[in-house]
Amino acid sequence: MTVPADFTGLWVTDDGHIRHRLLANGRYVEARGTRERAYEGRYEISGTHIEYWDDTGFTADGDFVDGVLHHAGMVLRRR
Repeated sequence: MTVPADFTGLWVTDDGHIRHRLLANGRYVEARGTRERAYEGRYEISGTHIEYWDDTGFTADGDFVDGVLHHAGMVLRRR
């Protein structure tokens, strides 16, 4: 699966604590603070909605609104 370039890349909270790297192959890596690989898994985007499946079985979702990712109560901006 490939993902449109509009969504791939690094998404970061304003304080820099949470960082989602959305890869073009449908995989993601989430960093939290100093933990560079806190979570890893796959994701799918349908329209402006994103679904995450962590490799440990955890699931989450979010939405892209006006170029901003809203996920689990957090706001992430593309860098």
